[in-house]
Amino acid sequence: MATVRHAHTVWQGDLLKGSGVVTLDSSGLGSYDVSWPARSEEPNGKTSPEELIAAAHSSCFSMALSHGLAGAGTPPTRLETKADVTFQPGEGITGIHLTVRGEVPGLDAGQFQEAAEGAKKNCPVSQALTGTTITLTAELI
Repeated sequence: MATVRHAHTVWQGDLLKGSGVVTLDSSGLGSYDVSWPARSEEPNGKTSPEELIAAAHSSCFSMALSHGLAGAGTPPTRLETKADVTFQPGEGITGIHLTVRGEVPGLDAGQFQEAAEGAKKNCPVSQALTGTTITLTAELI
């Protein structure tokens, strides 16, 4: 069964001086300020599309890796995933780097790297973002 999630943004003004508020409608978790300076310079308490993509990618990747490891008989005790999304004004998103640190009993570093590469390739957010370069660092802890 397919699911659909909803968010919306209300933007006022032009790109450089305007600002907006993005609201997470499906979860009701909140509304967050967005602006061009928060996207292209320092966040200063506001979010950006790239930060929201980073959140989506890190959580999706963690779910995919957890699922793959469990399916191989080595469920993780803990996974900690960070996604760094690079935005270059005038060019767009130029890359995403995933860093995962995991506690996985019974797995060696090579096996963990292989599982992480599979999750990077197969998580739905990675698949949706195939227009950019996605790199990965995987480490057992």
